[in-house]
Amino acid sequence: MNINELKKEWLEYEKVPFEGWDFSYIKDSWENETLPWDYTEIVKKYLSSDIELLDMGTGGGEFLLSLHHPYEKTSVTEGWEPNINLLKSKLVPLGIKLAPIGDDDIIDFPDDHFDLVINRHESFRVEEVKRVLKPNGVFITQQVGGKNGKRLSNMLIPNFLPNYETFTMKTVKEVLNEHKFKTVFADEYFPYQKFFKMEALIYYVKVIEWEFPGFNVEGHFNQLLNAYHEITKNGYILNYEHRFVIVAVNHKET
Repeated sequence: MNINELKKEWLEYEKVPFEGWDFSYIKDSWENETLPWDYTEIVKKYLSSDIELLDMGTGGGEFLLSLHHPYEKTSVTEGWEPNINLLKSKLVPLGIKLAPIGDDDIIDFPDDHFDLVINRHESFRVEEVKRVLKPNGVFITQQVGGKNGKRLSNMLIPNFLPNYETFTMKTVKEVLNEHKFKTVFADEYFPYQKFFKMEALIYYVKVIEWEFPGFNVEGHFNQLLNAYHEITKNGYILNYEHRFVIVAVNHKET
């Protein structure tokens, strides 16, 4: 396939729509190393049918619904407008309470309201999490660390500078401790990630725009050619993610 044909094909990949937070479209075209912890099992350990649950940054609600928590005791936040519109038709009719959230990370729910706040890959203000949690309530967060995807970002984005490289398990634990949270579990890992097809790579990079600022096929075609050569040579493009998880209990006077 010549260069013009490659570009035409990759431009078509760029048009594939993305909804919710669902990567099933590329499920057979990439591989992500399994984390040494299971976020779902950690959450379930603290979940019971009588507690008030908040899922921050619920995306399309896919993970939340898999927990089968009573809808009337379930609330969510979400900041991406397409997802907010989706949730209004998907979750709100079930009785799940939705609060859109902005860049200020203000949680539009009352003080001391939740027994459990879960947060997977969503930004947060510790002060706000503490405010909405009941005394001895639990905060569980799995985060994308600041060193996530550096290899791929450096490959595709000229002069790439990460914005949050100091965002690590250690720094977040320190902030939680300053706000009287007690960490009861924490772990950090750098799992490998492999893309076996250019279609999967372009789909992923287009969605993760904060790690690939300004990316588009036309403007980054030469960089994509380098990635294509790596796939041709090795059978995949290698990347490394950065993940950490923290479970912390909110200690405050009642």
